[in-house]
Amino acid sequence: MEPILVAGGGLGGLSTTLACATAGADVFLYERSPEFQEFGAGIQLGPNVVRVLHEWGLGEALNEVVSFPDRLQFRCAATGTELGVLRLGSDMSQRYGAPYLTIHRGDMMKVLLDAVRTLPNARLFPASPVVRFEQSEFQVRVHLATEQAQNGLLLVGADGAWSDVRKQLLDDGAPQPIGHLAYRALISQARLPLHLRSSQITVWLGPKMHVVQYPVRRGELLNVVVIVHGNVYGDLSHWDHSGNANEVRTRMAVACKPLHDMILAVPNWKLWALCVRTPMRAASEHTAGRVALVGDAAHPMVPYLAQGAAMAFEDSYVLARVLKQGGVLSSSLRSTSKTAAEVPKLLHSFAEARWKRNAKVQSRALRNGKIFHATGLIRLGRNASMQMGGEGLLDQPWLYGATL
Repeated sequence: MEPILVAGGGLGGLSTTLACATAGADVFLYERSPEFQEFGAGIQLGPNVVRVLHEWGLGEALNEVVSFPDRLQFRCAATGTELGVLRLGSDMSQRYGAPYLTIHRGDMMKVLLDAVRTLPNARLFPASPVVRFEQSEFQVRVHLATEQAQNGLLLVGADGAWSDVRKQLLDDGAPQPIGHLAYRALISQARLPLHLRSSQITVWLGPKMHVVQYPVRRGELLNVVVIVHGNVYGDLSHWDHSGNANEVRTRMAVACKPLHDMILAVPNWKLWALCVRTPMRAASEHTAGRVALVGDAAHPMVPYLAQGAAMAFEDSYVLARVLKQGGVLSSSLRSTSKTAAEVPKLLHSFAEARWKRNAKVQSRALRNGKIFHATGLIRLGRNASMQMGGEGLLDQPWLYGATL
């Protein structure tokens, strides 16, 4: 049977390639850039997705590069007052069967890439963007910017929030800015004074802003993200604009001393305008015919639930499972056109299994943005509720304990 074709070599594309190739498929991955790389930033991996990564056999490689934060703490950005704490570490592992991790995106990329490169049935094609595709009853054909073409069993669009595959498949416009800006930085903890170093995730909540900080790369680096209200102009699809350190410091002028000291310690920032789509409304936004969308191509989301990468990995896991259970990855059925004809039905089953969960995560992330940035009496009520609600308010069994 013809290979599965994947457009996009980021976290979603590599995880799809790994999951499907491990399940027995031949997979061809096409990436736009000459090299497979991720921009420097941190990501959080909840136990829901760490279980998936462990099932893919990545546990040992992850342990070499991740950080294991011991708790998630919320604090008032203006006063420094603690608002709530969720214990992570062994508590999270006992509740959900896997730990809560933080990792540098580049390290996550390398772990996936190294795993894919060990698979003889996975082939990687850098500098080969998919520019268009066409479908027929039994196959999909992709056309590359290199003027080459390739037939496949199905196409997975994993080419990010500004997906060219989605544009042709659904033609539903581009993601829209929500008026929030993210200033991102990574700083060596060895360069920080002792009182600013951290082994935990800290979320500082303030009026129309919040700050998230956590360790990555075995605690060697501290990832810091400042989210404020505002807009930028130019190419919104580019997420590595240079940020102005003085602008960030001005925005944080009313911050409490510990937070203010942290902001002053960061010399360089990267600026990212947050863009999203309306939360998914139907399975038809995940797939059509023998083309499926995963990750940000299907459901871009704001980072206020720390589940963007996780949902891409979950998509990959479920897609591979559905295809395997449907028999299209079985070597005994590789030559049957009947099996190939089943692909659209299987992709629809994948979409039905995923879209509601992805929509819920998108919606909850947007809601968190409103809660995090509350002002006036609503902000005071939020603070009081968090302090009274304790750990039970911060834990999320529906998210971390879900069976895929």
